[in-house]
Amino acid sequence: MRTSILVLALFALPALAAERRSDIEFLNAPEAEKSGYPFSEAVRAGGTLWLSGQIGIDPATGKLVEGGIEAEAKQTLDNIRATLERHGHATTDVVKCTVMLADIAEWSRFNAVYKSFFARPYPARSALGANGLALGARVEVECIAWVGD
Repeated sequence: MRTSILVLALFALPALAAERRSDIEFLNAPEAEKSGYPFSEAVRAGGTLWLSGQIGIDPATGKLVEGGIEAEAKQTLDNIRATLERHGHATTDVVKCTVMLADIAEWSRFNAVYKSFFARPYPARSALGANGLALGARVEVECIAWVGD
């Protein structure tokens, strides 16, 4: 009896996996498609939108903005807002952020920009010091948004 159930379960797993996979949507802007980066800018899975980490790249130039942590933080968060809006969502949908700082001593300067971007109630958040962020960035932020079923 147990063997029969196990065999049935093993045959059903691929079908279940395919069904679940159809509920996952990989999202990219046309610019992201052209970039050739090996990741999607966002993935919608069920009621959750998972955003890839963003850094302070100016979309017009494709280069990291100048001006230190404040300028990079603002551009990073603007990029997050643009990604959310491109896929029909807003910053008010964000429930969790992870912040990576090249220098954790810049936390308070980053935080001042962050508080101007998100309103109360703030998303859950964690932060860490990170060495070697892409393109020499001072900050990278990734977010998770609740977008419903």
